[in-house]
Amino acid sequence: MNKKLAAAASCCAVLMLVLSGCGDDSGDNKADGWAKKVCDGWQPNLKKIEDANAEIKRVATENAKSEDVQKTDSAAFQQISDAYKAMAESLTSAGAPPVKEGEAAMNAAAAGFTATAKGYTDLKTQIDGLDPKDQGKFAEGLKTVAGGIEEANKGANQARDQLKTGGLDKAMNSQKGCQMTSPAPAQS
Repeated sequence: MNKKLAAAASCCAVLMLVLSGCGDDSGDNKADGWAKKVCDGWQPNLKKIEDANAEIKRVATENAKSEDVQKTDSAAFQQISDAYKAMAESLTSAGAPPVKEGEAAMNAAAAGFTATAKGYTDLKTQIDGLDPKDQGKFAEGLKTVAGGIEEANKGANQARDQLKTGGLDKAMNSQKGCQMTSPAPAQS
């Protein structure tokens, strides 16, 4: 059961790669400057998301007690939620990107990150509500929570797509702050 949650969390980490692809050195200086502002703010939050996913995976692969799984996952979901909120704030504080319809892209992307933050807050509430003393119900509840991870990440994926559509992915990919390593997928 815990391995399913770990696999879902690892999948989440892969999906969470905010922007994928290789950098391009021929980007516009204004776009690069904007991307640097955003990515410098995102870097510590991407690290928090990565660390939280690693904790979820760790506790799941250790065959930990239900209480430990609940405590670890709850804290990780809160950490991920806080990180996404901060990413939305970093995005909006950088201002509209210097691309066509930049303000609309920024607002839509920030809304996506905010939606993902709420999704993880909801997952925290769900896992906090499980009874770890009833192994059967806890396992069933864990399945529901694991299934909710993909749904929670939809906003972040839409945000990534919004930024790609605006042509900002090249500028952002060249910034160290927007790069995140992903943990290896969990074994089933």
